Amino acid sequence: MFEKSPKSYTDLLGKTNRIVEGTTINGDIVSPADFRLDGHLIGNFQSKGKIVIGPAGSVKGDIICKNADIEGKFEGKIEVTEILNVKSKSSIHGEVICGKLSVEPGADFSATCAMKPNVKNVIPND
Repeated sequence: MFEKSPKSYTDLLGKTNRIVEGTTINGDIVSPADFRLDGHLIGNFQSKGKIVIGPAGSVKGDIICKNADIEGKFEGKIEVTEILNVKSKSSIHGEVICGKLSVEPGADFSATCAMKPNVKNVIPND
């Protein structure tokens, strides 16, 4: 009656993907889980979770996600349904669409920005 189904190994780890410093990916990434990028992505990224671009990381392309923390470099269009955190050492060039925006002093934020707090379906359903 109250049987618990066993959790998969990835559920126990929190479902976070990681691309380490020194790695370069040319192409698109689609992930249902959270993602940390300390390497370089030349292409598009889409996730139903959060992306963290570390201080050594960079993305040249488009991003669609639920939440984002950017410490590195980003160039392109980013659509964040909830909160975009732009850290002090980051560099953003392009177009930003987000629900809420947090920019720390010192950040290079050279982008057009549209805040749409009630957007629910930026991430297409499969």
